[in-house]
Amino acid sequence: MATKSRVCVGMSGGVDSSVAAWLLKKQGYDVVGVTMQIWDGTLNLPDIGHAGCYGPGEARDIESARDVAARIGIPHVAVSLTDQYKQNVLDYFRAEYRDGRTPNPCMVCNQRLKFGFLLDRAREQGIAFDLFATGHYARVIRDAATGQCSLLRGVDHKKDQSYFLARLTQKQLQQIIFPLGELTKLNVVQLARDAGLSDVADRKESQDFIESDSYAPLFQPTDNRPGPIVDTNGRILGQHNGIIHYTIGQREGLKLGGQKQALYVVGLDASANRVIVGPADGLLRAEFEAANCNWPTIEPPAAPMEVTVRIRYNHHGCPAVVEPVSAWRVRVRLGEPQRAVAPGQAAVFYRDDLVLGSGWIC
Repeated sequence: MATKSRVCVGMSGGVDSSVAAWLLKKQGYDVVGVTMQIWDGTLNLPDIGHAGCYGPGEARDIESARDVAARIGIPHVAVSLTDQYKQNVLDYFRAEYRDGRTPNPCMVCNQRLKFGFLLDRAREQGIAFDLFATGHYARVIRDAATGQCSLLRGVDHKKDQSYFLARLTQKQLQQIIFPLGELTKLNVVQLARDAGLSDVADRKESQDFIESDSYAPLFQPTDNRPGPIVDTNGRILGQHNGIIHYTIGQREGLKLGGQKQALYVVGLDASANRVIVGPADGLLRAEFEAANCNWPTIEPPAAPMEVTVRIRYNHHGCPAVVEPVSAWRVRVRLGEPQRAVAPGQAAVFYRDDLVLGSGWIC
């Protein structure tokens, strides 16, 4: 890395990316900050003052990133990706819900926009750089002999974000550094204060996808197609107002009074426009398949492989055996049944802290 002197840092205006940029500047790198501009005002999202990835509050985030860049002495550029965001994230998000799956917009945004289109567009705008950095809590380790890069969990397992980065390819990992990977959140907040960025450290953080209390503004009225709520035997128990409002494991909002036991969404049948409900034990799955697998650092497994699998971001992980169905599709047999395995979410496979690969639960 000694020869990699120019680093482009993705800055959101928050404490993590601000400290990442400050650390790199302090370490002697030639640093330039960039911020994605994805909001174009076409949706009816009022500015309610709380942050989200997509919404009118973006202007404040860009101004915050620009202010931090000026204070630490680096240039800053906003890069417009409004069309790319609509096509690759918003359209994907809507389509997944319409098809009865639970989307993961953060993973798609990281793979396609933040570590894809953003870098391409920045270079098109004349920003030359050797490496790209963000404030993610994850690590990239380079093998000096082979040049191969591996993605690992961040040292702070409570803040680890390797799950959201598991769709990145080897080519993308080759040009990435994560300055916060060896730090804890407490370390980062203290570093912000040491750097004179206490106001940034005190900013309220948000991981919301959009600046709204619901996803309703993203959909059309025609997406709210009423249909039956049925039990696992097909018996009609009630009516729903559109499968886009439901996800696997959901209990709230079913409005099914008078039942002998608590009921949960255990399945979504988009072709028949049905929401399927059942008792809590109906959410348990002992195995599932994952498709469109990504293996950034290993060859696709040719034989069963023992892993730890996470089936959503806040899942602690469980032992499993991954069995190849094809090069890009696997069957995952869980060490013990897990609750609410949702089609559309990502399964990420680990060996200790190493990210082996990922696939979309189908």
